[in-house]
Amino acid sequence: MIVYVLNCFLVIIIEVADWFEERETAAKGGRPIFGQMLRLLKQGKADGIVIHKIDRGARNLKDWANLGELIDQNIDIHFANESLDLRSRGGRLSADIQAVVAADFIRNLREETRKGFYGRLKQGFYPLPAPLGYLDQGSGKHKIPDPQRSPLIRQAFELYATGQYSIRTLTQKLHDLGLRNINGAPVTKTGVDNILNNPFYAGIMYIKTTGERFPGGHDPLVRQAQFDRVQAILHGKTNTVGQRHDFLFRRRIRCQMCGNALIAERQKGHVYYRCQTRTCPMTCIREELIESAIRRLLEMLTLSEAERRYLHQEISKMRRDSISDSAALTRSLKLQLSQLGDRLARLTDALLDGTIDKPLFEERKSALLAERRRMEDKLGELEQNGQSHVEQIEDILELVNSAHLAYEMGIAEEKRRLLDTITSNRTACRESVEIELHFPFNAIAGRSDVPGGSH
Repeated sequence: MIVYVLNCFLVIIIEVADWFEERETAAKGGRPIFGQMLRLLKQGKADGIVIHKIDRGARNLKDWANLGELIDQNIDIHFANESLDLRSRGGRLSADIQAVVAADFIRNLREETRKGFYGRLKQGFYPLPAPLGYLDQGSGKHKIPDPQRSPLIRQAFELYATGQYSIRTLTQKLHDLGLRNINGAPVTKTGVDNILNNPFYAGIMYIKTTGERFPGGHDPLVRQAQFDRVQAILHGKTNTVGQRHDFLFRRRIRCQMCGNALIAERQKGHVYYRCQTRTCPMTCIREELIESAIRRLLEMLTLSEAERRYLHQEISKMRRDSISDSAALTRSLKLQLSQLGDRLARLTDALLDGTIDKPLFEERKSALLAERRRMEDKLGELEQNGQSHVEQIEDILELVNSAHLAYEMGIAEEKRRLLDTITSNRTACRESVEIELHFPFNAIAGRSDVPGGSH
């Protein structure tokens, strides 16, 4: 600091050592630029500091306390818009009062912001940037599916739900399919993991910092049941261990003797399945014998032309009768949804009354929201197609008619999916193969055993 006396006037020339511009909010401590400036002052790099206003430099009391320590160490602190003598008791008191008012202003601003934030959430709006696969539409509007990325997000859930992909292999698959993040770069493993764990894609908004969940008003990309399946795989509740060899019946045939899953191995151009228990008397069985048993079973399902004509007539009658049944089921689902809403309201009342704590409240609320989303999925399917159970029968019959051809023409994964759909309790021992059919496929396969020869 250099002091001159000119014509009886005191002129002070101040040398500015450095300029500091803090872009972080002053509402909380931990501002990096502000902290750096305080450290330099304590190290004696400058004689003092000039700040624009008190509420710019100290909107939280911790920062104001830090400035107070500098004042006590005889470091000059001046505010350009306030004429305060911080070395006097009165000036210090006035500054303290202004700092407290500034801190209270921030608290009130934070509270009002929080009100608006949670108000949006309770209305079903997501007040944060849209996750990958959705597009922002501005304030007060729901996120909408991104026409380019949303199909790939759906495919990501579908692929992972098969249990045939790890996060690493799924990331590579999505890269090959063309999925890119908002910056146009390939999605990373962390990005894919975040996608699969985000319930927003199933219609539920999740606030990670507080662990709270809210029902969203946006269109979900995946059904709750599929999202639950993905979560079960992610958290190790489903066996999805990767396989070195893609054997056709891996983990699908059990030993008739001990019940353990048979292990596949390739020897001399043939695939054999053997029991993994050393004490089990079973030796091994060739894959061709298992396939022959499956083909015979599928042939039993194939309907004749007369059977198809008869079923077509019966389904036409059922379609006419199903309209009233569909309306009754719709009313039942809506009643259950209303009851779920009441349960959520009672749960909130219990939290306000102090009957349950916040973590337990969030856990139960999350379960109720997931249950409501599953019920809304069912209701949506029913309202979209009021004759769903009739069409389910038609789908079953279509599968029955095409099962044999689909198995012959399908790739390994399609064959396994077909096998999982129509069969259960698949066992083998030496030359014997026993495979049971799920209902109603077992009833269709055994239709010739009906007494009286009736259809």
